[in-house]
Amino acid sequence: MGRVTSRHKILRLDGDATARRTDTLTAEEPLEIRVGGRTLTVTMRTPGDDFDLVAGFLVSEGVVGEARDLAGMRYCAGADEDGRNTYNVVDAVLGAHVPPLDPGLQRGVWTSSACGICGTAGIEGLRRMARHDVAADPLRVAPHVLYALPDRLRAAQRVFDSTGGLHAAGLFTADGEPVCVREDVGRHNAVDKVVGWALRDGRLPLRGLLLAVSGRASFELTQKAAMAGIPLLAAVSAPSSLAVELAEDAGVTLVGFLRGQGANVYSRTDRVVV
Repeated sequence: MGRVTSRHKILRLDGDATARRTDTLTAEEPLEIRVGGRTLTVTMRTPGDDFDLVAGFLVSEGVVGEARDLAGMRYCAGADEDGRNTYNVVDAVLGAHVPPLDPGLQRGVWTSSACGICGTAGIEGLRRMARHDVAADPLRVAPHVLYALPDRLRAAQRVFDSTGGLHAAGLFTADGEPVCVREDVGRHNAVDKVVGWALRDGRLPLRGLLLAVSGRASFELTQKAAMAGIPLLAAVSAPSSLAVELAEDAGVTLVGFLRGQGANVYSRTDRVVV
């Protein structure tokens, strides 16, 4: 699996017994995102699907909204002690018709793998940036489809089986069929990889689709779903109060505590057909 995982020698404790063994770890490395040669942010991520990650991040920040807005991407110079390219710097080139970046968008700081926009935009900011009318999406989904999402998401996680340390995000149809699943050490990175894949494939906005995520439903993940035109976000854990507020404002159906044969629907409950 290349740089997606690494091996490390450990001391295994099992009751009073001990053993020396090798464990498989999830890789976590910095990715510097540049636009037109200018550093936009640095995020910690699991290497792999980096172009999707960059494209999805730019969608979430309102920089791009369709495939033609992104003219190209490339890995830039970045070498380790042996002179090999680290593939940890990606430069995106915007289409000639895309307005110059807002100077206030540049973060210039490290973004952790657990944090998305980190307060750089609120609900009012989303209203200004949003390109899609999520509230008008006619999606309807049955409860049994929602109940099946965690298991279907887990079944598509290839790297999780060997490390146990990755989050996942997956796009599904209203019937529960998987469309795209991505893994990453960060929840928001996994979502960006899914959204970026969709952008590069010319699929935005993602009308009529469901986004399922491992972990909780934060404000950042709800914002990313709304920016991509996704009408329903489902999480296996709890949402935050701000995530619910944003979902109600944007017209996103937010589902939390999706476990077994139960779930809580916090907004736009009309989309869940009981």
